[in-house]
Amino acid sequence: MRASLSSLAGKRVLITGDTGFKGSWLALWLTELGAEVTGFALAPEGDRPLFDLLGLRQYIRHVDGDIRDLDQLARVFDDTQPEVVLHLAAQALVRLSYAEPKRTMDTNIGGSVNLLECVRACPSVRSVVYITSDKCYENKEWVWGYRETDELGGRDPYSASKAAAELVFSAYCSSFFDARPELGIASARAGNVIGGGDWALDRIIPDCIRALEAGRPVPVRNPSATRPWQHVLEPLSGYLTLAARLLEQPKRFGGSWNFGPPVGSARNVGDLVKDSVGYWGEGSFEITPEANAPHEARLLQLNTDRAAIDLNWRSRWNVDQTIERTIGWYRQVVREGASPRAVCQSQIVEYMEAQR
Repeated sequence: MRASLSSLAGKRVLITGDTGFKGSWLALWLTELGAEVTGFALAPEGDRPLFDLLGLRQYIRHVDGDIRDLDQLARVFDDTQPEVVLHLAAQALVRLSYAEPKRTMDTNIGGSVNLLECVRACPSVRSVVYITSDKCYENKEWVWGYRETDELGGRDPYSASKAAAELVFSAYCSSFFDARPELGIASARAGNVIGGGDWALDRIIPDCIRALEAGRPVPVRNPSATRPWQHVLEPLSGYLTLAARLLEQPKRFGGSWNFGPPVGSARNVGDLVKDSVGYWGEGSFEITPEANAPHEARLLQLNTDRAAIDLNWRSRWNVDQTIERTIGWYRQVVREGASPRAVCQSQIVEYMEAQR
């Protein structure tokens, strides 16, 4: 896999959202590949953000900023003249979008417009991966996977903002970017990512770890909800593969792409928590239904045939391996005192060497 990403070595890469969970893993991976990385995002949040645990300020140029601030983002583009852009900055939580719908829309729609405006004004950019979410699809909760051409929509503010961001992307491509033959630009959709170093509120693995650390039962709101869980390295490998291909053949690899595990590999929340407790080595969980909880989808899966056929991309770790690597990261770092950076580096190497 390393050979297929070799075109990213030495490239000037800009990541928006580099202080987030996925962005931190991505920034580390790109530095391991030899890219010259700049990050633009809000300052790291929480008491132990992965960005800080990895010491990323020593290895990349990071600019504290808000994707909603067009002038500040434009200055970063002007200063760095990126060749590759990976857009991850977002308000990424469904439940928070109910409490803060305007912030969610301003960030996920307005911030994406700002990003595309900067790309439009920056001739150095040759490859853009514009990450949205699997929740951009109008979710009918059917059992087969959504294709890239299926209907967009969303009944909660987060999902609606991601569907709208996809419409904005399509409009900019048709109106401005299709006429730039040297520019490859694509949107990428993935969801239900787990992995070491995530400490966000209202996400199942961080909730598990906080409870297990404290010796409390893990609270489970909706044990029957089923998700196609994937390790964070899975979609990131898709984004990097796509970025590399866009450099090589800009127009062939444009459009939208799904990245996710095989349809039918989903596991419900109750089983995920049970397995997580088992890999941790001790603890328990309890069902704690929430009265008047906001709507959350029960099932959403993606069809990844396009990525498999055109990018030769497929998941490398099944759901059991995904849970094992995820809880193993926390066990090594939290319980055994291992270096977070070393554990992440080890998992990246292991992932790249895994067989599809």
